[in-house]
Amino acid sequence: MGARTMFAKLRSSGGAAPVPVAPNALESNPIWNYFDVGKQVATAGPEHVWKVLDGYRKSDGKEVSIFLFEKRSVEKIHKPKRKETIAEMLRVGVRQLERNRHPKILQVIHGAEECPETLAFVSEPVMASLANVFAAGEQKQAAALAAQAVATSVNQHYPMHHQMASAQAGSRPVFAKDYDLIDIEIKYGLLQITEALTFAHNTMQLIHRNVCPSNIIITKKGTWKLFGFELVERVSEGDPTECVPLSPWTNRLPKVTQPNLDYIAPEVQTKKMGCILSDMYSYGMVICAVFNNGRPLIQANHNVNDYLKQIESLEGQVHNLLPRVPVPLQEVVTRLVSKDMPKRPQSQICSLIKYFGDPSVHALQFLDVINMKDPTQKAHFYKNTLKEVLPYIPRKLWYQHVWPYLEHESRSQEVFASVVHPMLYIIQKSNLEDYERILLPGFRQVFTSPRSIQGSVVLLENLHVILEKSNMDDINREVLPMLYNSLESNTIQIQTAAFVAVANVTDYLEDMAIRRTILPKLKLAFERSTTDQRILMNALSCILDRLEKQQIIDEVLPLLWEVKLQEPEIIVRVVSIYRLMLTDKKYGLSVNIMATRVMPSLLPQTVNPGLTLEHFTSLLDVLQEMLNQIDRNQRNKLKLDNLSLPSPERHRPLRHQYSTDNMHVPPFNIPNLRIEQRKTSSAEDMNRKNSSMTGMLGSWWFGSTSSANADSNFLRVANTFTSRRLSDNTLMTPKIRIAPSCASSPGGTPGGGLPIRRHSSTGPQERRGSNINLSPPTGGMPITSSSVPYLLTSSMSSLRGSRRPSVSSTSSQQGAGLLQQFGSGMYQLFSGRS
Repeated sequence: MGARTMFAKLRSSGGAAPVPVAPNALESNPIWNYFDVGKQVATAGPEHVWKVLDGYRKSDGKEVSIFLFEKRSVEKIHKPKRKETIAEMLRVGVRQLERNRHPKILQVIHGAEECPETLAFVSEPVMASLANVFAAGEQKQAAALAAQAVATSVNQHYPMHHQMASAQAGSRPVFAKDYDLIDIEIKYGLLQITEALTFAHNTMQLIHRNVCPSNIIITKKGTWKLFGFELVERVSEGDPTECVPLSPWTNRLPKVTQPNLDYIAPEVQTKKMGCILSDMYSYGMVICAVFNNGRPLIQANHNVNDYLKQIESLEGQVHNLLPRVPVPLQEVVTRLVSKDMPKRPQSQICSLIKYFGDPSVHALQFLDVINMKDPTQKAHFYKNTLKEVLPYIPRKLWYQHVWPYLEHESRSQEVFASVVHPMLYIIQKSNLEDYERILLPGFRQVFTSPRSIQGSVVLLENLHVILEKSNMDDINREVLPMLYNSLESNTIQIQTAAFVAVANVTDYLEDMAIRRTILPKLKLAFERSTTDQRILMNALSCILDRLEKQQIIDEVLPLLWEVKLQEPEIIVRVVSIYRLMLTDKKYGLSVNIMATRVMPSLLPQTVNPGLTLEHFTSLLDVLQEMLNQIDRNQRNKLKLDNLSLPSPERHRPLRHQYSTDNMHVPPFNIPNLRIEQRKTSSAEDMNRKNSSMTGMLGSWWFGSTSSANADSNFLRVANTFTSRRLSDNTLMTPKIRIAPSCASSPGGTPGGGLPIRRHSSTGPQERRGSNINLSPPTGGMPITSSSVPYLLTSSMSSLRGSRRPSVSSTSSQQGAGLLQQFGSGMYQLFSGRS
């Protein structure tokens, strides 16, 4: 039967060995011609008369379930008419399912097919009936209690009791052994049965009559669906809540042809009357069984008398059960199982209670009717609603309920872009085992099937999520070829998304693929300028360390030089690439390239008004680092060149360079500095030079001087000009007299006054020269104070330059300034003001 049938045979039956199907039971049934049949997985219907088997449709491989009724299973009914009655009753149930289709009612895929041995029909894939789940839960609980009792009991007779309990638990087939109901699944399942009853009562105008766990089917998607329409009755034409005659349970008829006594409404059994509210009582008893570990509150064991006795104490049993029922559901349960029929709410009222107002439940509910929605509604649901509630839906329902719908919808190009969002979320949150076992088989077709442009974009931008879960074989065989093909796409959006994917999945790409496939596509995209350069820069920075040095120099750097550095985001990305290249010489960013190509392109951007402070700082740091590297490189190179020169010529340039003779100190003056005792070396030299001049001049003009006059042989230079601030420095200078001829020299003041000092604004045309006359006087003319500054200037010119830059830069003007100062001091000395 092929791989599908082998897979079906390998599926676990979920409990004790199922009732075997007769070897040739299906071979004579026409169903065999259309479907491959596997193992039995469940039982359903009145008294579990239907055997449910896995199957696949031969035409397209679609998974299905085959409901099989073996007529020999009721051979103990000796009356042939009764045997035929059962078969006809089951046919009626299948026809009702086909006629009244609803998302909450079991869907029939292939109608009833019959042969002398069997009756069969095909439905959507079924996991188990609710009764199977309850039986499995009871078996687990019984085994746990037995094990606990064995561990704590000291009674020697208990092992026999344990064997009896085990035999009782294994006397019937148990399915769905590992299936445990969770809170949201119960909430969602009960809501689905409520809606199914609403449809049956209001649209089909039928009373189901046998709402019980064996007629509630759990599909492989986790959906609860109503089944077992064999015993339906029409509602009253005027009012569906008005009672109509209904047959009670009796020992005179086969159990298969009657409702389950444990769930039948009291008015039906006692008054032989009922209505749609009788179904609501049965529904309330199902809710009680769900929260009572699968056991009904009434366990009559097909005995009417036991049923009537237990019905009297039903109110007390409900009261004891309520603490285990969710608070929002307690009031509804109490009213549903009330013996007073008018107190019971109808199905549509039940669906509105707060207990069912969970957004996750409504999302699961929407999935059940997704096929009835248009593409716009589907897209909004998948992209927004479902993605928001997925974190609150247990993973069990992800795989069982949500994923099958997503897998099916992913084949539609209209909604693929929206469907892939929740698919990627589930993949990202799943562990590796669940991904490979549950998700990947259905997700493989996504890589090869046609997709819309937006769908391809979403898939590519999230490609890293898939690669994190995929093995290398799948990556190289299925995922990466899709990426490489997208890089060659003529659609700009897809190509852009492919470069985004390159930046996200670089670690999964081989070096050779990056160098021979990715980089050429990247260069072509740069040249065409059709792709956002910011995205291209991101991709380039991610693959940079995987390229060879020569390839970077020949292909990458020219790309960076041609980029238009205008937008701040582009500048930031280019700077980040250069920052990376500065970290290692393997990137080939030499000092020559920095100085001639990189820095000239980056420097203008330092005044780009679009840069933020952070971006500007980053740019400046990179430029500074480049400059530092150039500095280190060039200094080392020049030092090596100097070391290669022979000695002493090698040092002569340095000696000459740093000689005091070649040092040009800018003019300066220190205000209010008074120098009295300490002399600089230059001052001492000046003093010695002028000592001989002092003695010679003194002998000319004053003759021999006393020792007392020798001690006062110094001048105090003071500022006598109010228009210009002069320093208070005290200089030790000899007393000298100036030739009378100097009194009439330029700069002198008529009447023996002080010379006028030229202001800094004096033009070049007003500069005056000076002629110093040191010859002795011929006529005994006394020395005038106006002549003194010019003598002193020539003596002090080697000591001090111009006082400040505003004074003329020529040596003659500097000397004139000093002579004026010195002259003022001499004037004070001789006039007795010192």
